[in-house]
Amino acid sequence: MGYLFLALAIVGEVFATSFLKVTSGPDAKWWQYAAVVVGYVFAFAMLSQSLTKGVPLGIAYAIWAGVGVVLVALISWIFFKEPLTLVQLGGIVLVIGGVTMLELGGRHQVTA
Repeated sequence: MGYLFLALAIVGEVFATSFLKVTSGPDAKWWQYAAVVVGYVFAFAMLSQSLTKGVPLGIAYAIWAGVGVVLVALISWIFFKEPLTLVQLGGIVLVIGGVTMLELGGRHQVTA
């Protein structure tokens, strides 16, 4: 259940961050700013619920941030026609690999 809340947190964060681009123009509407605020409040509330349901903080934050970065980069490319270079694609692959390693490594606890 914790990972479901984490997925919802990611959706809220990506939604809010994407709307930041919309609000950056001269024709921004009041409701677009409200969408940013609602998205971030929802994201943090869902992230908190994820932690309450037992997802470790380091893992939750890594997944939340990593998946968010990748999704926002893809949304920026698709909807806002921002460039996505081979170097940036390589960075996306590295982010995915890093998050995967953190998640897999979290299952093998080291005791001192």
